[in-house]
Amino acid sequence: ALGVHSLNRFVFTVPSLNEAEKFYKAFGLEVRRSSKRIGLYTHGHAHCWGSIFEAPGRKKLQYLSFGAYESDLADIIARLETEKGLKPIAAHPLSDGTGHWYADPEGIAIQICVAPKVTPSDRLPTRPSVTVAAGRGASPARSAVSEVQPIRLSHVLLFSADVRRATRFYCDTLGLRVSDTSGDGIAFLHGPHASDHHLLAFAKSDGPGLHHASWSVDSLDQVGNGMEQMYAAGYGDGWGVGRHVLGSNYFYYVRDPWGSFCEYSFDIDFVPATLEWASGDHPPEDSFYLWGPKVPEYFIQNHETASASAPVATSVVAASPTASATAKV
Repeated sequence: ALGVHSLNRFVFTVPSLNEAEKFYKAFGLEVRRSSKRIGLYTHGHAHCWGSIFEAPGRKKLQYLSFGAYESDLADIIARLETEKGLKPIAAHPLSDGTGHWYADPEGIAIQICVAPKVTPSDRLPTRPSVTVAAGRGASPARSAVSEVQPIRLSHVLLFSADVRRATRFYCDTLGLRVSDTSGDGIAFLHGPHASDHHLLAFAKSDGPGLHHASWSVDSLDQVGNGMEQMYAAGYGDGWGVGRHVLGSNYFYYVRDPWGSFCEYSFDIDFVPATLEWASGDHPPEDSFYLWGPKVPEYFIQNHETASASAPVATSVVAASPTASATAKV
């Protein structure tokens, strides 16, 4: 099981840190700001899951950081450079300069470093059902609902011009494993040392970019309350509540100020380190979601590419019976 154990961090730039701070605080994350960046934390957890820097122009994914065990690092690097012939690159200027650096086939910088395992080693416990006496309602009063605060980062989904190529690269070099695919439209990858159904995923587009970061909550109510929380904060664009097929999680996606998304996710499938997941290639109509509202056209736009004004759909979205009929494939 030679490979990275965690998606350690995602890093991107936006034109306004003030906007980013407002959005992620509303989402329920702990935002720690310095003069040059903000760090994204979940409340009560010391790990920084994401870093955002300010830069003019469009939002842009800058790099992904992956964590490895110290005992595995030398063998991972040897496989990258000796077996696969990958050439190291300079550390990303927005990083602390540590770790080993490479570029994926579409030019996204990736860092491999020794780090604590933050991808879960066991399935997350869910919030226990509330026992209600006969004659009383089970739902709390709306005024009594507390702020939704995600528990941890589950995964990120990236756009890619070539999903199959991206899948091969991250499996061959970092040791990730295929959970499920749907043709060349979408692929979900899990870690070899136990992880959610996917810690990294790819959807077909006209180039690279960050589609969404997914954050785990501990109940279906938390997904719905998160949706209401973002409505109240002025972020009304999104998709859900619904349930995915691949991964099985319940979801709500809220659109951020730059056209990408944050997802509240509950009860995603889990792949233990001792299990060989039976991956499959699924037809598009059985690959996207089990139930939910109509998919908004803006859900499938890659705002990091030159053609960001035009929607670029995966075949999975286009084949959905409730997807927008105007989506382009």
